[in-house]
Amino acid sequence: MVWYEKLSRYFPIEEMKSEEHMKLLLKEKPDLYKKEEGPNYIVMYAEFDDFLFVDYLLVAKEARGEGIGGRVIQKLKEKNKPIILEVEPLDYEDSDTVKRQRFYEREGFKKAEMIGYRRRSLATGEVNEMEILYWSPTGESEQSIYEKMKKVYENIHTYKDEELYGESYQPVEDVLTVKEMR
Repeated sequence: MVWYEKLSRYFPIEEMKSEEHMKLLLKEKPDLYKKEEGPNYIVMYAEFDDFLFVDYLLVAKEARGEGIGGRVIQKLKEKNKPIILEVEPLDYEDSDTVKRQRFYEREGFKKAEMIGYRRRSLATGEVNEMEILYWSPTGESEQSIYEKMKKVYENIHTYKDEELYGESYQPVEDVLTVKEMR
């Protein structure tokens, strides 16, 4: 089974980029967008000058609990840049969301409490809400994480969206919000 098929079997349709979108990023932005895979994992990520964004991380069901995800994250941490990712909000009815959040917590990730993320899926038309998690070797502020997420949205998520999907995603200011610090 090819990498895209594995990802699309695991991730909900509203979170998936099209295969064409991901292949285009890999081909046209090879210095930015990267794919690594092993027999039991796939990680798709963007490496900017000052941070990393994990787009997709999948560990095969049969290999979970073997430390593979932790090793993948550790390898990314060794680049010594903040790491940002999006996860589904905690849903106690869905044990995967609970396990996922616990995994990232164990890996030292924090939830960006001040950042809101709501994007309409071009595949389903549904508004999808995600939480932003981040790890930082330098005590990054949430304002800085917000600015980095805007870069991700504009350079990765909406890359050639009109051409690929026949319509555009919403503008970044409609998708990402930040609560002012008091």
